[in-house]
Amino acid sequence: MDAGTAARLDRIGTDGKYVIVPMDHGITLGAVKGLTDIESTIDAVTRGGADSVLTQKGIAPRVHENKNDAGYVVHLNASTTIGPDSNDKRMTGTVKEAVRAGADAVSLHVNVGSKYEREQMEDLARVTDEATEYGVPVLAMAYARGPGVDEHDAESLGHAVRFAEEVGSDVVKTAYSGDAESFERVVESTRLPVVIAGGEPEGDRATLEAVRGAMDAGAAGVSMGRSIFQHDDPEAIARAVSAVVHDGRSAEDALREAGLAVEA
Repeated sequence: MDAGTAARLDRIGTDGKYVIVPMDHGITLGAVKGLTDIESTIDAVTRGGADSVLTQKGIAPRVHENKNDAGYVVHLNASTTIGPDSNDKRMTGTVKEAVRAGADAVSLHVNVGSKYEREQMEDLARVTDEATEYGVPVLAMAYARGPGVDEHDAESLGHAVRFAEEVGSDVVKTAYSGDAESFERVVESTRLPVVIAGGEPEGDRATLEAVRGAMDAGAAGVSMGRSIFQHDDPEAIARAVSAVVHDGRSAEDALREAGLAVEA
């Protein structure tokens, strides 16, 4: 890894661990809760301890003054929930555009196992090649998705994260398999730092127990969107997630220390 990529990778995490809050969902879902006034949400989650935030390039002017010196990732592809197929992610930007927008890193979503896998593999290969020219790290959001694919199966997730490494990524995000024992197989499938997605919010304790399980399995952190930015108190939940990732707290201790209700 060249010096520029390593330096920028440090900006989106802390000591090799990552609490990234993606907020690119406006292009996918529209201006949902937490994204209408995205400035306030960015301020809250970064005050709470998020290492970096992630948006599409057009939101960059709303990011920089509100991120409290956190890192910034620009996402480079997308789809919408009202389009014909949400798995069909199309390019929305380039590494050069991301650099102009002030990004420290770029990210790309790939659905391994979908009928769009071939095109998304080619897109990721182009992005990693261009990113190398600029010394910019690449976060691959590599999911196991497609006909007959179990999105939480450890073997499929392990294939997805290895896919990301083989194509030249620097960090890989994927779904959590549901327990620490099975997720160890996912982490062992690659030498890349593995971070877990949040998925649909299921309550604070469930969220933090998933983070704790992933960290116990050897994960490097989270890239967690809706569970954080749609929370009634984004700053508090970001603080709790950060406590699990960076300070090794249990779910219960992290909830208590963040001032959130400790659910039964």
